[in-house]
Amino acid sequence: MTEQLRLMAVHAHPDDESSKGAASMARYLAQGVDVLVVTCTGGERGSVLNPRLQGDPEIEADIQEVRRKEMDAAREILGIKQAWLGFVDSGLPEGDPLPPLPEGCFALVPVEKAAEPLVRLIREFRPHVITTYDENGGYPHPDHIMTHMITMAAFDAAGNPGAQPESGAPWQPLKVYYNHGLSMARIRALDAYLVEHGHESPYTEWIADWDQEGRTDREFTTRVECADWFEVRDRALRAHATQIDPDGPWFRVPLDAQREIWPTEEYELARSLVPTSLPEVDLFAGITADVTADVTAGITV
Repeated sequence: MTEQLRLMAVHAHPDDESSKGAASMARYLAQGVDVLVVTCTGGERGSVLNPRLQGDPEIEADIQEVRRKEMDAAREILGIKQAWLGFVDSGLPEGDPLPPLPEGCFALVPVEKAAEPLVRLIREFRPHVITTYDENGGYPHPDHIMTHMITMAAFDAAGNPGAQPESGAPWQPLKVYYNHGLSMARIRALDAYLVEHGHESPYTEWIADWDQEGRTDREFTTRVECADWFEVRDRALRAHATQIDPDGPWFRVPLDAQREIWPTEEYELARSLVPTSLPEVDLFAGITADVTADVTAGITV
């Protein structure tokens, strides 16, 4: 294609972009693809997961501003563009029964209303490919599930001239993928490496819980080679200092070993308006100037 390819990744909270698909984004950026991360909420109700920072009064005084600055740092490391949708974090409800979600939070906004700013961004940025979460959110956080719902709604609405006519000229993205940041197949491979080399694995209990519950990985349709950008991914993730333990399991396996054991990031093709052949090794597989023209020609204003 002579036109620059564009990739949009829609995430629930600041830090999600660095733990799910960051190396792929860095690879595509290096290849000349324009990349935009859309962050739906400010992460206001997120917990401080880094033991070194728990109880810090400055962080507790304004966690939203802290997380915004962390996102700024991660964005600079990855080299991407980034936009906020401006919704309020719903938090992760705990207990039995679960408490109600807080009034005014992202997950309680009607889907059509919550999708409006995303439709506007899609029409402005004009992505060929969008990535987001599956219908379960990757894990059942209400903001992740809501992110899935508004992304799929916006995918359909953005190319519809009758939807939100005040939000710009219609633009139809061509493919939507679900990202799989922590597949169990990958966890098992890393666990096997640690055990083989005489290290204590932090994944043993996790794997046992999965096996006991009988859970299985979703189907991967697309594996993107991006091992050369794992170091960038990890630097971006560490920039979200409140959300990641620098001594935690994420960083336990050396990068050289990760590059050898599992050099890809995995995706599941959810929707495609272009012909493609599975399995894929490229999110833009099947996207050519001709098919882009064919799809956009069907949009009349």
